Amino acid sequence: MSDCCLKGFQWKAKPKGRNNTVAEMNCYVSGTNKDVAVIIVHDLFGWTFNNTRILADHLAQEVNATVYVPDLFGGEVIPTEILYDKSRMGEFDLGAFFKRNSKTVRRPELVRFAETLRSSFSRIGAVGYCFGGWAVFNLGAKELSLVDCISTSHPSFLEKEEIANIGVPTQILAPEFDPQFTPELKAYANEALPMTGVAYDYQYFPGLEHGLLSVETRVSRARGTEWKEPRMQYLYGSDSGFTGLDQSISD
Repeated sequence: MSDCCLKGFQWKAKPKGRNNTVAEMNCYVSGTNKDVAVIIVHDLFGWTFNNTRILADHLAQEVNATVYVPDLFGGEVIPTEILYDKSRMGEFDLGAFFKRNSKTVRRPELVRFAETLRSSFSRIGAVGYCFGGWAVFNLGAKELSLVDCISTSHPSFLEKEEIANIGVPTQILAPEFDPQFTPELKAYANEALPMTGVAYDYQYFPGLEHGLLSVETRVSRARGTEWKEPRMQYLYGSDSGFTGLDQSISD
């Protein structure tokens, strides 16, 4: 995990959605659209983090979708006071945490979650931040047809096979400096994804680091770069899938 994941701020707004259970997974839900849904796969801060829920509220309004934030950590929440204080990280065994929440453990749960939504919604997008990056690529795998487009910011634990296996329009927002989404993976994605035939949008942020678009970071405070909202226009029939929303969230 990069230290940059732990930099940022907390929005002060109050979430407007509700807690629910889908496919035996706890989730936060915002919005009322019965045809279009967006799945947000959270980062290390988890499904209960205030910023994540405010982002879900924002996307529900801007994209006109019902937005779901499933709990991908099985009820476990890392205390934010530890995450924000690097000197206290020794109080938490992060390696054991990632083992408990590995792809092998969490992928089947997430697939069941998406399958349940697919039975109710005609169009579904998926957005993943950091830890959620590998997850949305799995949801967009060509053999599953679980979502209709994906967007990921500084993805972590992503593998070349997952990139090559994508079957839906894909957006990647990538900082220049990223120990997870390395220059090698960037180059591979930019070579392999156009060859898949899916719509592909690559946003590169020179001079910025991993974590620049985490839901706990305001990019407008980092070198004057505007915060980028995941583009979900493909859910409404856009040819490219990525010809729409770049919005800022106010305090």
